[in-house]
Amino acid sequence: MTKPIPPLDLSWLLIESPAGTTHVGAMLLFKKPAGRAPIVREIVEAYRACTPAPPFNYVPELLGRGAPHFREALDWEPYYHVGHLALPARSSYDDLLRLVADLHEPQLDRDRPLFRCWVIDGVPNGMFAIYTKTHHSIIDGESGLKLLYAGLSTTEERTVPTPAFALGAPEPRPHPPTPFTERIAGSIRGAMTQVEALNQISVGTLRKVLASLFRSHLEGSLPFGAQHAPTNAPLQIGRGFATLSLPLEEMHEVGRRLGATLNDVAVTVVDAGLHAYLRETDRPFAHPFVAMCPVSLRAGGDTTIGTRVSAVFPRLGEPEAGMPERLHQVVDSVAACKKELARMSNEAALTYAAGLVALAGLGSSTHLDRVVHPACNLVISNVAGAKEIRYLNGARLLGIYPVSALAASIGLNATFASYHDSMDFGFVANSAALGDLPQLARHTLRAYAELKGAAGLQSAGAERASF
Repeated sequence: MTKPIPPLDLSWLLIESPAGTTHVGAMLLFKKPAGRAPIVREIVEAYRACTPAPPFNYVPELLGRGAPHFREALDWEPYYHVGHLALPARSSYDDLLRLVADLHEPQLDRDRPLFRCWVIDGVPNGMFAIYTKTHHSIIDGESGLKLLYAGLSTTEERTVPTPAFALGAPEPRPHPPTPFTERIAGSIRGAMTQVEALNQISVGTLRKVLASLFRSHLEGSLPFGAQHAPTNAPLQIGRGFATLSLPLEEMHEVGRRLGATLNDVAVTVVDAGLHAYLRETDRPFAHPFVAMCPVSLRAGGDTTIGTRVSAVFPRLGEPEAGMPERLHQVVDSVAACKKELARMSNEAALTYAAGLVALAGLGSSTHLDRVVHPACNLVISNVAGAKEIRYLNGARLLGIYPVSALAASIGLNATFASYHDSMDFGFVANSAALGDLPQLARHTLRAYAELKGAAGLQSAGAERASF
C-alpha cells in the first residue's frame, strides 16, 4: 500500500539535513514501584513483541516513478526500533539529559520505518525513562503526544498497554467513488482554493513589505522579520536538552491576575529566560526575539495521519522590559497574530506553513539565511497534554518532556505540554551556540518566580528545573 505525501509533510523531508533534523520526540519519566526489579525488561520485551501500525511502518520514497509517496514496510527490526539502555552507577539527572540529547542528534534512517524509541534504566532516585522520536512528516506534536498518552494506563495495574507505535493513527474516512465529472469539478475547486490561499498570503506579505519600507511599526506575524541572534548560528550536529516543570494551576492564576493566558505566561518566561541567559554568556541581544509558534488546525478528537499545523510569528518582549511589561507586550503581539491567522481559511493556513517551511529550508541550504533575515529566532510550541495520572506496568508517569526538531538555522526549540498538575517544558538547542541548556532552564525558572511575584503570589516550591 502507498500513500501520497502532502506538501507540508514533504517539506519536512526535503529540508532535512544531518545538522538540521526534522524528527520530533518526547522523554517520559517514570517512578519505579517498590520491589519491581524486572519492570524495565518487561516493558522492553512487550514493546518488541508488538508490530508497528500506520504511520509508524511508513518508508518514504521521494525519487523514482510517480509522485513522492510513503510505502508500508513489510517487516521491521524490533531490536533496532526498541532499544534498551542503562545509565552507569551513580549517574545524575544531567547524565540522562546528555544521553537523550545524543540519541536525538542523528537523522532517522529513510530506509526503515520513521521512528525509534529507547527504554532507559538506571535513572537516579528509582526512576527510568523512555525517549522516543518520530519523523515530523508522519505525525505532528499534538497527535503524537495523544498517542503516547494512549499507550499508557490510567491505573497502577501491572500491565504494558500497546505502545503508541503499534496503536497507529487513524486514516481519514474513505470517500465513496465519485463520477468523472465530479472529480474534474473537484479538481477545479481545489485549484481555485489554492489560488485563493496564495492570494490571502501574498496580499498580507505585500502589505508588510510596504510598511517596512516606510519604517512603519509592523504588527501580526513577522516571518523573516527577525534580527540575527545567537540562536541563528549555523546548525551543527550536536544537540543540548534540558527540562523544566512548573505548577499548572499556579500558572493559570498568574495569568488570571495579570490579564493573560497560560500560553502567554509560558512564552513570556521563555523569552525572559533566553535574554538573561545570553546576557550571562556575554552575548546580549539588543532586539526583541521573533518566535515561531505552531498552531494546530486539528478539530477535537482528530488524530489522523500527517501534520495539520500552521504557525504565527509574534514579536516578543523588549530586551530590558520588566516581567509584567514583557507579559503585556507578548499578549498584544500574540493576539494580533491570532487575529491575522483567523482571517485565513484552513487551506490558506496550511499553504502558508508549507511555503514558509520551504523558504526557510531554501535559505538554510543556500546559506542565504546568513546574510538576510532568518525566518525567526526560536520556536515556542504549546502541545495539548493530559489531566489524568498515567502509569506503565505499575510505574507512575512523573513528567513528559517534548524533544522537538531543529532545522533551517533556528537553533532553539522550547515546547511545553501539560500533564496532571504541571506544565512540562523540553528545551532543545544547537549545542554549538547554546552550550549550557540546563542553565537556560534555570533562568526561565527565575523569570517565572519574578512574574509570580509581580502577580502577588508566594512561592509554593513546586517548580523544578531538574530532579
